[in-house]
Amino acid sequence: MNIINILKNIEKFDADVYDRLNSRRNAFAAAGKFGAKVALASVPLALGSMFKKAYGQSSTSIVDVLNFALTLEYLEDDFYKAGLASPTAIPADVRAVFMQIGKHETAHVNALKATIATLNGTAVAKPTFDFTAGGAFADVFTNPMTFMAVAQAFEDTGVRAYKGQAGNLIGNNDVLTAALQIHSVEARHASEVRRLRGQKGWITGNSRGDLPAATQVVYNGEENVKQGAVNDIKTITSAPVSALSEAFDEPLSKDEVLAIAGLFIVG
Repeated sequence: MNIINILKNIEKFDADVYDRLNSRRNAFAAAGKFGAKVALASVPLALGSMFKKAYGQSSTSIVDVLNFALTLEYLEDDFYKAGLASPTAIPADVRAVFMQIGKHETAHVNALKATIATLNGTAVAKPTFDFTAGGAFADVFTNPMTFMAVAQAFEDTGVRAYKGQAGNLIGNNDVLTAALQIHSVEARHASEVRRLRGQKGWITGNSRGDLPAATQVVYNGEENVKQGAVNDIKTITSAPVSALSEAFDEPLSKDEVLAIAGLFIVG
């Protein structure tokens, strides 16, 4: 078993692997101080311990992430239910679209709660929401334009929120797969709602388009031009910066998402 080759292969997928393992030098410096048989016998156990520390997530931490996602799904689920219950929030010609989106959000809530239960966790209680955000969107359920504007902000937030938490679910492939499946559906929602509003299906730079100023926090950071190991993607293509920003969606941190959701949570 060639440990250096193993690490090199991992490094292809995770450039920071040595930082995660407290550096290649520190982790394996002791190998030369012991007999070959002793060193090789201890390698599998050492690797397992270090990789668990570097990549593994406990059930508790995964449940925390799932409850974070559940809070966002509660928000979207209640929002669409309230919109569909209003006779004036949604234009008749697009009502079927929002009915389907609403069904998706309800399914996401149920799936997340069930997953949390299988991990012996407790699902977070549904908060109390104020979808006017303290009056910033006072006509959200009487004006279709306001309703769809808030819907766009929620869906764009959801896409970035799931992306921001994907790394925290690496320790459980089943949960990670399920989260990514929800993420892709949220992206389809976002694109469809944007299209219904006459917007492009993707975000350009950090532009909120014609949305109210209160939604700017949803789009901050989307202008990023650093991707992976490339410090500036403008240096490897002649495409305009606007197109480059559209080619990637940026993650939002948990704190950033909670700050956005907090505008609508009152208890």
